[in-house]
Amino acid sequence: MTKFFCQPGGGAVGGDVRVPGDKAISHRVLLLGSIAAGPTHVRGFLESADCLVLQTALRELGVSFSRQSGKLVILGVGADGLRPSSRPLDLGNSAGAIRLLMALLAPQPFDSTLTGDAGLMRRSMERIAAPLRLMNADVTTANGFPPVTIRGGRTLHAIDFEMPIPSPQLKAALLIAALFAEGRTHIVDPLPTRDHTERLIRAFGAEVLRDGTTVAIEGGQSLRGARIDIPGDFSSAAFLITLGVLNAQRGLTVRGVGVNPTRTAYLEILREMGADIRVHPRTPRDNPARASTEPVADIEVRASRLRGITVPEGLVSPALDELPAFFIAAACAEGESLVRGAHELRAKKSDRLAAMAQGLGRLGVEHELLPDGLWIRGGSGFSGGSVDSFGDHRIAMAFAVAGSRAAGPLEIRDVANVATSFPGFVQTAQSVGLQIEAL
Repeated sequence: MTKFFCQPGGGAVGGDVRVPGDKAISHRVLLLGSIAAGPTHVRGFLESADCLVLQTALRELGVSFSRQSGKLVILGVGADGLRPSSRPLDLGNSAGAIRLLMALLAPQPFDSTLTGDAGLMRRSMERIAAPLRLMNADVTTANGFPPVTIRGGRTLHAIDFEMPIPSPQLKAALLIAALFAEGRTHIVDPLPTRDHTERLIRAFGAEVLRDGTTVAIEGGQSLRGARIDIPGDFSSAAFLITLGVLNAQRGLTVRGVGVNPTRTAYLEILREMGADIRVHPRTPRDNPARASTEPVADIEVRASRLRGITVPEGLVSPALDELPAFFIAAACAEGESLVRGAHELRAKKSDRLAAMAQGLGRLGVEHELLPDGLWIRGGSGFSGGSVDSFGDHRIAMAFAVAGSRAAGPLEIRDVANVATSFPGFVQTAQSVGLQIEAL
């Protein structure tokens, strides 16, 4: 699959749909389940490229996996059970996988080398490596980039660390490393960020404390196997939610989505634009066998008349992964929209600000690319044509949604990476009426 081809027309969009399991939670469950004592039974695990490369790496480290009744079973080896790999661990294109694995391997008694594909070799690793060194880890990068070399046998020490920017990935890495450290680690979060790691650590039987913006964890705690249900990925659902807000006259419902309040800022943004959104929480009473450590809901949307907005500064960081979808909604809204403070988008799988700006320009949308954001004049719609996703799954899916409102056929190039987060995206989008083909 190298390109998407979209035909205009979103009038038939609607129905009920589900999205695959949450990628961030799937990554964390793999890591924590591997060092837990006993088996962990996981429902809803995301079998995407980014998650499977981490699973393969953990298998190289001595962790076993099986399938039982549709569930993934992680046969945890305990805190001291990982074994050295005979070769470098290849994490493909997954920056999340390599960064979290760095934290897991830093306290191990053996050496490790982590690498990846050409795209991953351009992603910075120092945001994770530097604080791990403060904990006494021996972590070496290639001028800040992979391959990452970890020299084992170091005793980690607890630290008090104030995160320079809101980063759930950095917080998760430090919490994982802190489980092996001597003493109590304190992490100060400048803004509320995803708390999936804290929730999961508790589900695995350890204690994490929160006092205001500070998270604390005591080293030396043991994890035990658990039963984990992973909800649908909100970031994947965001593209279908946007499709529905732009087109679904008869309504579109995305079922079983994780609605952790640290993840749903995009719903607030869309509501500010005038979107018709209804969130129907699900409780264990609805299906006791599917109780989750995360809040879960069905999200119902309808075609709405959107207005341009300036995204409030406090919503930019929590909605960072959803901003490509927002840019498409903004191009369809009446008036001007502005996002500032989104400089982190320039360091994702692509420079997402530049990629979205280039694509919007090729589709006739008036815009201005800013150092840390994007200004868009909405209302004119999209022309047909061809855009490049730069191998970025979120850029590809965003422009697929744009195809529903384009004046002519739309080609989106370099889309194979959609499989890293949303396997089956084309079939799912087709099922709710998007006219899309994979070529």
